[in-house]
Amino acid sequence: MASREKPAVLSLAWNQDQGCFACGLSNGFRIFNADPLKQKEKREFDEGGVGHVEMLFRCNYVGLVGGGPVAKAPPNHLLIWDDRKRKRVIDLQYKSDVRGVRLRRDRIIAVLDTSVHIMTFTQSPQLIHKTETHANPKGLCALSPHATNVTLATLGNEPGHVQLVDLADLSLPPRLIVAHETPVVCLAINNEGTLIATASEKGTLVRVFETATSRKVHEVRRGSDRATIHCINFSQDSSLICVSSDKCTVHVFNLEDDSKGSSSSGVMKYFNSQWSFAKFTVSSPFTICAFSSSGAVIAVGLDGTWYRFQHAREGRDKEQPVETRGFLELQDEAED
Repeated sequence: MASREKPAVLSLAWNQDQGCFACGLSNGFRIFNADPLKQKEKREFDEGGVGHVEMLFRCNYVGLVGGGPVAKAPPNHLLIWDDRKRKRVIDLQYKSDVRGVRLRRDRIIAVLDTSVHIMTFTQSPQLIHKTETHANPKGLCALSPHATNVTLATLGNEPGHVQLVDLADLSLPPRLIVAHETPVVCLAINNEGTLIATASEKGTLVRVFETATSRKVHEVRRGSDRATIHCINFSQDSSLICVSSDKCTVHVFNLEDDSKGSSSSGVMKYFNSQWSFAKFTVSSPFTICAFSSSGAVIAVGLDGTWYRFQHAREGRDKEQPVETRGFLELQDEAED
């Protein structure tokens, strides 16, 4: 039965091309088109809330993990929901809580406290690989959507380390990136699977590495004070990244302008850092951000607010006022 009470937002996540976002709620989940903003699907469950929703592009399969005061399922269950049939079709159970989920058309990835499980996406999924990690309470894991460059990034075995797993050849050992001196709290892979961006718990710098060589190719500075970075995303051509943090700001960086060396140290390194060329303020300390197909930055907050920011880049575009809307008040397209 549908509830008239406004549900609490428990989680937010982009689909693989950032064209849609999924919202886990205390009474179910919803799926929205990102730009233009439209509600695509709305599911409410009598059993309880959904703490994580993972889309598979725009198809009918969705990964769900229970959450909230009353959860749809125990937190150690990973459900695959078939939205066409309106029912769960797979229920995977683990010995510890599921912290994150990633999907490809042929793989299901479950992120647990200290391991990542890679399984076949079949009616009866089979475990084909398991990778041990450092403690991963946020369920950090990034998966390239590219058809052939199938790279999975997750935490390494030491704080500040990231490991890259080649899903096309699991016999190869993971490639290691020593990204930061303190634990990694956010990571993202570009569409081609060639670049990975990372941020540590300090939250002042974002570093970008080549996945093929583990070489650092960019370093940008969000600010000088500590912050928790919640989301990083690349633009479609990988020339820009956007970064959101608990400072209620979203920063936009131009990687093509990162011509300053990053080998300096101390005060010189601070002044030589590349800073964002654009930023805007949001109302929620937890906000995810991404680029639309038009190049605008779209941000979505746990408080139910959607933002669209058309930034000015090298005089190509005229910066526009930030557009805001409440996404929980929208109706399904079918109900319009």
